[in-house]
Amino acid sequence: MSITATQVLIVDDYATMRRILRNLLDQIGFKNVTEASDGADALSKLRGGNFGMVISDWNMEPMTGLQLLQEVRKDGKLKDVPFIMVTAESKTENVVTAKQAGVNNYIVKPFNAATLKQKIESVLGPVA
Repeated sequence: MSITATQVLIVDDYATMRRILRNLLDQIGFKNVTEASDGADALSKLRGGNFGMVISDWNMEPMTGLQLLQEVRKDGKLKDVPFIMVTAESKTENVVTAKQAGVNNYIVKPFNAATLKQKIESVLGPVA
């Protein structure tokens, strides 16, 4: 199965950001994309699906992206799912916190398709 057939879950509380991410993923070649509007919604979808990657915003209510990441890493079925965190914060302590929680990669907004592709390839391998 090709990398671009991977089912991707986008998690962001802003519909506009989910749409932007979906469009960028589409440009790279990912067509199998599901959206969640918050961490709790994402966790429910993750537990009921078969996702190959999560791209989540950090700042969300009621469950943050970091809390979602921590829940995913604690779940035996989900703990190995590649997880990329997206945030407007580029503070070093946030990157360190996310790494300690088990994030696979970290993207600071704003970003473009090339940056997203590079981050995904560092996690999943070459995208066709």
